[in-house]
Amino acid sequence: MIAERELRRLGTPQDLFQAAADEVIRAANEAVRQGGRFTIALSGGSTPRGLYTLIAANAAGTLPWDKMFFFFGDERHVPPNHPDSNFRMADQAFLSKVPVPGSNIFRIPAEVPDAAVAADAYEKTLREFFSLKPGEFPRFDVILLGLGADGHTASLFPGTAALQEKSRLVVANWVEKLKSTRITLTLPVLNGGRMVVFLVSGSAKAAILHEVLEGKGPDEKYPCRMVKPTDGRLIWFVDRAAASELASAA
Repeated sequence: MIAERELRRLGTPQDLFQAAADEVIRAANEAVRQGGRFTIALSGGSTPRGLYTLIAANAAGTLPWDKMFFFFGDERHVPPNHPDSNFRMADQAFLSKVPVPGSNIFRIPAEVPDAAVAADAYEKTLREFFSLKPGEFPRFDVILLGLGADGHTASLFPGTAALQEKSRLVVANWVEKLKSTRITLTLPVLNGGRMVVFLVSGSAKAAILHEVLEGKGPDEKYPCRMVKPTDGRLIWFVDRAAASELASAA
């Protein structure tokens, strides 16, 4: 059964970060209480940075860090110390500031010269960590996602081959308009999450948010529309500026 979309409108970016942090912290404590561990796929970008900074500043002493395991939804094909690295951003804003064991952090090995080899390695990591049988997909407790100006999410861009992937967990996805390869989790993985969270902030995202949530046209035009958890929650956290073009009654 496909999840109903939950749309949560907040006033300011800080309100958005706080609401999302509350949800993530609640999910982490619940997952550890029920299953002994919490798994999360982190997102890159400026909006997640605000969430990470808030959690690091306010929850460092209140979470079961030794039972929390951190993965990444996608990565640029760059080394971990590169300014464009999603890992580098998350590490600087969050992971290096909380008492999580280094062995609980699983970054994508994007420094490998061949992106396809890096994708294969990360898929192997996921299969081993989640003890997956052939044909199974991991079930993350939380997956954090953003919304690109073209409707992409993770590194699933419009018109790219990764949108058609049905069996792989991780792929190297060539993005023609960027003339670069990105390494990304696939839609079956995203749609297997227990809770999938989109974070959208700022007036620059207002037009695309309106198109994605209220516009017409095929889902493939806006890959984030293809994120439809089959047995989980789908929550969009949006601030006032990002929601400025949405119907007022939504």
